Amino acid sequence: MKALIYDGPGKQVWKDVPKPVVQKPTDAVVKLTATTICGTDLHIVRGHVPYIPAGRILGHEGVGIIDDAGSGVTGFKKGDRVVVSCITACGTCVYCARNLQAHCLHGGWKLGNEIDGTQAEYVRVPYADTSLYSAPSTLAEGALLMLSDALPTGLEVGVLNAKVQPGETVAIVGAGPIGISVLLTAQFYSPSLLIVIDTDDSRLDVAKRLGATHTINPSKLASATTSILDAVTKIQADFAKSTGAVISENQKLKPGVDVAIECVGFADSFNTCQSIISPGGRIANVGVHGASVDLQLQELWTKNISITTGLVSANTTELLLRVLLGGKLHPESLITHRFAFSDLLKAYKIFGNAAKEHALKTLITFK
Repeated sequence: MKALIYDGPGKQVWKDVPKPVVQKPTDAVVKLTATTICGTDLHIVRGHVPYIPAGRILGHEGVGIIDDAGSGVTGFKKGDRVVVSCITACGTCVYCARNLQAHCLHGGWKLGNEIDGTQAEYVRVPYADTSLYSAPSTLAEGALLMLSDALPTGLEVGVLNAKVQPGETVAIVGAGPIGISVLLTAQFYSPSLLIVIDTDDSRLDVAKRLGATHTINPSKLASATTSILDAVTKIQADFAKSTGAVISENQKLKPGVDVAIECVGFADSFNTCQSIISPGGRIANVGVHGASVDLQLQELWTKNISITTGLVSANTTELLLRVLLGGKLHPESLITHRFAFSDLLKAYKIFGNAAKEHALKTLITFK
């Protein structure tokens, strides 16, 4: 079969490699019909994840057809259409029992990490019964593909960890694929304000179209002395005025948002969350940080805030699938570029220059 192989930092090569086979009774082999590129794949290719060996097939997202299944697989059979989850879950260990499949003792993030992934014509999926999801024929591949990673990550690590409540003010820092996934799923909980912060106007335009009530580009604030907190405060004041809310002096809240969700993985973006969070607020970190970040504890210790982190467990995939079937969610809106599998190197180049190319998610399809 054809596969794109990671060949060390900065290197990728096309190769003919053996088609994977069932190794254990709980395995399934899936013939891919669609895959995509994640920011994590870019980190690996750029050498930021040094333990990934040369020769690995990357990718942990996909839609496909069961080509073969082990004798222990009971939920799927050859010919079934499935979504490949980014998380492999045995379903029985102590962490799976605690709904922390990300830390499964026998699985977790396996594909494109510890074993070969989905940027190939076929992929072997361990623990198929608890790591694959039925893909209804009524749903397009673009929508289904977002169930592999982006949507569950946004919902679980962002919205649910932050405990978003109706009527709250939510700021999403970063309007990439995960930030937009947070934006889409945060609307399940009816916040009063959904403020998206990014330095890329094209991504802010997408955010506005997909449900952001307000957007802020920090590089284009009114003056050098205007802070993001100032911009957030003005948005809240304008909103209160537009709704006719009358707040007496002793009812006024300190400026800031109830929830700040970090979706970039940079020190500046996390610092933004720290600077705009109000007393009693919650910061949910979703971004992948490759370097240390200063915690401004001297400012935060009196604020009664909570900070959460996490790796997606994909335990909301079934829920999101039902929402898709109900027509209440359209994650295919994240797809900005489409490629044939043979053009995967070109797709990497486009996705690696996302700001210049106005790229969010790529849809890679197989013949």
